Amino acid sequence: MFYELFLIGAAVCLFIYFLLPVEHMNFEERTVSLMNQLHGPKGIPLLGMAIYTTTLSEEAYLPFLKSIMDQYPRLTGLWIVGMPFVLMQDPNDIEVLLSSLNHITKGIEYEPITPWLRQGLLNSTGEKWRRRRKTLTPAFHFNILQDNLPCINKHAKLLLRNMFNEKGKPLVVEEYITLCALDVICETAMGYSMNAQDNNAKEYIQAVKRIQMMVVKRVMSFYLRKDWFFNLMPFSKDFYKDLNTVHSFTAKVIKEKRRELYDLKNNHSSREECANQINVEENSENIPKRKPAFLDSIMDLMDSTLSTDQHLQEEIETFMFAGHDTTSNVATFTLYELGRNLSVQKKVFEEIQNIFGDSQREPTRKDLHQMHYLDCVIKEIMRIYPSVPYISRKLIQDLELNDGTILPRGANIAIIPYFLHRSPKYFPNPEIFDPSRFSLENCKRRHPFCYLPFSAGPRNCIGQKFALMELKIIISTLIRYATVETITKPEDFTILPMLIIRPSSPIKIKVMPRK
Repeated sequence: MFYELFLIGAAVCLFIYFLLPVEHMNFEERTVSLMNQLHGPKGIPLLGMAIYTTTLSEEAYLPFLKSIMDQYPRLTGLWIVGMPFVLMQDPNDIEVLLSSLNHITKGIEYEPITPWLRQGLLNSTGEKWRRRRKTLTPAFHFNILQDNLPCINKHAKLLLRNMFNEKGKPLVVEEYITLCALDVICETAMGYSMNAQDNNAKEYIQAVKRIQMMVVKRVMSFYLRKDWFFNLMPFSKDFYKDLNTVHSFTAKVIKEKRRELYDLKNNHSSREECANQINVEENSENIPKRKPAFLDSIMDLMDSTLSTDQHLQEEIETFMFAGHDTTSNVATFTLYELGRNLSVQKKVFEEIQNIFGDSQREPTRKDLHQMHYLDCVIKEIMRIYPSVPYISRKLIQDLELNDGTILPRGANIAIIPYFLHRSPKYFPNPEIFDPSRFSLENCKRRHPFCYLPFSAGPRNCIGQKFALMELKIIISTLIRYATVETITKPEDFTILPMLIIRPSSPIKIKVMPRK
């Protein structure tokens, strides 16, 4: 009997050590005591709530979280395989967490992203993150953003052309928008013409989608967190193949960019010598200047800090993913809602007409600032369909909230904007699409941390101004020249909580030229 118990005990210990994420487990007496002061579901011994999160389908995951958060409001304490988790719902608590310069370490849910985006701006923490953020911020200066207006206008018109080519037939809007957004981020961020809208670039796009699905699978299934076990699974080979596709593309672009900048530098020196000989200044019209892409600025900035091409690749892959997938997601849902709410679409068109009249000129930065109603529409879309449905931090020290509640060091704190944005307390009738919520007057009445489409605090989205500029150009271009009719009904799909929220089935619209 003793021998059998010993074998069972040894098997349990081996199971815990080799399969469970022991590095995140925290059974310290103080941690358990502080977590017990929070209300929440108990789960089962050791595994906690993991048995539920692992077995749920993608469609059932958000309703499952919603039921827990409704039952245990404000701060919901729970355990997942020995890891303390807290679901945070109150904007006052959220402000304390996200505003802190000390609590900037991303939650453990971000670990499965590391093989893809590695330790770039999204995943890094501490001094490395602070240096990266300080280094990269100048690349998003408004002058650099303005330089990219012609590029975005060009690709918005190509998007319009491709949609018109369907001659009013139903089209899957995400497929068209994603190609446009990918072209924009490649050309602006990398100075590389991918021509995705002409050449499709399906291999890269599908690889990114499959990587996201596998990352979420590893987040939800605790037993796949261990690399050695994940690598035994047959689907891991496809995952690494997709990683190679994405990494190879970025490495190729950086290599070509290095060569291009080297050639430009040499040509620049030659032109300077020639200009001096014929007494022509370098900034003369005879020697046209080349507008730098983000990558050029980032290379200059990061080279000055002795960074390597791997460091560049970490950041560029982060920009590539975040820059095209989140934007295309917002644009997709914007067209979906405009096609359902024709009165709103009419108001957007009237605002655009007041700005441009019957002219064919392209939008300027001043024009974008005048698109107040479209700005409200986009913000309302990001309320109902926040691209990033989940934000988390791992506490490296205790967090004391305004009422004295202490959340223990080592706890994983989760904020779910998808539900926060649907709080009736801050957004009455939250399921109704209503752009007037974001009038200046209405915004002043709300807590600043009840709306987090770009996160908040020191780790907010570095590219949010660029994203809003791109969205305004794309949507205004389409509505300026076309009418949109939505085919897909609300009951035809549910929201899936991937890295970026997705509809469970494709959203279809019709796009027809204005008469």
